[in-house]
Amino acid sequence: MRRTAPPVRSAPALLAAAVLTAATACSSSPAAEGGGRVEVVVGYQSKTINTVTAGTLLRAQGYFEQQLAELGRRDGTSYRVTWQDYDSGAPITAQMLAEKIDIGSMGDYPLLINGSRAQEAGGPGTRLVSVTGYNLLGALNSVVVPTGSPAHTLADLKGKKVSTSVGSAADGTLVQALAKAGVSEAGIQKQNQQPAVGASALKAGGVDALAQFVAWPGAVVFAGEGRLLYDGAALGRPTLHGVVIRQKYGAEHPAVVRAFLQAQAAATRYLNEHPLEASRKVAEATGLAPEVVHLYNGPNGIATFATPLDAGLLDALREDVPFLRSVGVLKALDVERFVDPSYQQQAGLPAIAPARITGTDPVCGRPVEDPKLAGEIWFDGEDATRPAADPGCLLRALKDPGRKVRAAYVPDAVTGTRWFADKDWWVQDGAALLPFTTEDGATAYLGAHPGARQLSYREALAAS
Repeated sequence: MRRTAPPVRSAPALLAAAVLTAATACSSSPAAEGGGRVEVVVGYQSKTINTVTAGTLLRAQGYFEQQLAELGRRDGTSYRVTWQDYDSGAPITAQMLAEKIDIGSMGDYPLLINGSRAQEAGGPGTRLVSVTGYNLLGALNSVVVPTGSPAHTLADLKGKKVSTSVGSAADGTLVQALAKAGVSEAGIQKQNQQPAVGASALKAGGVDALAQFVAWPGAVVFAGEGRLLYDGAALGRPTLHGVVIRQKYGAEHPAVVRAFLQAQAAATRYLNEHPLEASRKVAEATGLAPEVVHLYNGPNGIATFATPLDAGLLDALREDVPFLRSVGVLKALDVERFVDPSYQQQAGLPAIAPARITGTDPVCGRPVEDPKLAGEIWFDGEDATRPAADPGCLLRALKDPGRKVRAAYVPDAVTGTRWFADKDWWVQDGAALLPFTTEDGATAYLGAHPGARQLSYREALAAS
């Protein structure tokens, strides 16, 4: 039985008389475009915020309903949308196989499992038709531990209880990262839990670590309930989320799929052109702190938002298949059959530039140009964020005692992962002040640079 998502505020166009939101549990009507009524059920993960352009933000803005209203005016068909909210990709796949969800968004491992199980079931199967958010190094998945944990590296979790969602991209990152650290999957006590359950267990002391996907690691750390132990970017493997459809539905209603992709493109453009406003809308819809949403979805954020089925990302998916087979969660998958760019090609989607930090640093007085150095400060009471040219300039701006800081974001000196400046590990190397997301990362740098020294955040402020 599917759960109906809570009401979400949306654009005024969502109230158009031509568009209705269904509360029924049935899926699409067999009626074809050109008369009658067509239903479409969309499964999404509201708190998995690198899918917001195909879920939370898309729904809040009403773009899909607007596209369907326009389509209905052209072909005389009435279109009805049902939005279904889930905690992870697995239940969306189950509902798609039961023909109760037509379009869904999920992470790379769940996407591949979705395609495999649909092919195994026979029939038209499912198709990957677009990308939502991605990170080329894998930083969307991370491991956090309680702030007082004695763990310094991932290897320190040997024998410990680690909460994750089995079969998720975060679980895959955990298993591969443990192997790289010399710890087998059997070497930990894995707890298969939904993200919210795992976060609560971490806070209550029921588990020793939480391995999860966006936005849970950032939310736990921002709330002061944990610290980042492992940055998924250290694994160096691309991770992405995307949109998958039931091919049977797509064959019957290709115009609906094209409308969805056009709406997703509109949401992607809005997020990249108005990142702070988008972060606030997603925060309002999900209950997540806006500072956490902006960590991932803001300019130079951990997630990059685009829609094309990029060749490099698809190569990463192909490379993931052998791993998923080796751990027994996937039997076989014809990736070439699963990936279908034709819907995007027919939709004629425009190129959309990702959000980047730009402008002039008001403290150092120079243009913000290098994304590997650029930071961003969100002062309380201000409607816009301020750019910082580099970590030193960002720290100098944060020294102003007259301003309360909501959040300050700065990229890791090696991986480039954007993180909270006051939660980073800081190193001074000559005149340079370098932030690292994890203790492990800072320690590695110090080992390779004998003249460098570790600083606390307050010492880094004083040294700036």
